[in-house]
Amino acid sequence: MTHRVVVYGREHCHLCERAHETVDAVAGDRTDVAVETVDVDTDPALRDAYGDRVPVVTVGGEEAFELRVDADELRALLDE
Repeated sequence: MTHRVVVYGREHCHLCERAHETVDAVAGDRTDVAVETVDVDTDPALRDAYGDRVPVVTVGGEEAFELRVDADELRALLDE
């Protein structure tokens, strides 16, 4: 089973950069994780939905993290 991890963020966002670093570090060489990045500023509906609460990281379509990503919690979610 492939876990879909989506990082919703925006350019020039230091928390978004950190979230990406954490997700990339946890996903590493795992073949069961597909990571996608979505810039919320490219879509007015996403910009309205997420506002300033980025980054938001979803795992399997469910919001798992907001603003900060805990590497251990992400690993646990991916190992379920």
